[in-house]
Amino acid sequence: MKNGVYSLLKAKFLVDKDAMKNWRFIVFIIVLAIFMIANTQRFEQKVFAIAALTNEVKELRSEFVDRRSQLMKLRMESTVSQKMEVREIFPSTVPPVKIKVNKIEEKGFLNKLW
Repeated sequence: MKNGVYSLLKAKFLVDKDAMKNWRFIVFIIVLAIFMIANTQRFEQKVFAIAALTNEVKELRSEFVDRRSQLMKLRMESTVSQKMEVREIFPSTVPPVKIKVNKIEEKGFLNKLW
């Protein structure tokens, strides 16, 4: 046991006669660790981008609600009539009347003959 720990601390497994397969395994572990670190970093960048876009969507949605409420206020009949009073245009006291136009069918050449 003492000999095994001592040889491990001196890294004899890296200089022995079959050390090449140990080096291959170590290089594989290092490449795998680098790949995992890069993958984690890309994941975190995407999470930050999603958080930023979510905040932007919330801001735009609140701005949309504010603009829509302003538009509703401007479209109200009372607001429009107040703004038109300055130009001396007043709301009508007579309700509007729907006008119906009857379309006269034109007869074709053969229909005119008969």
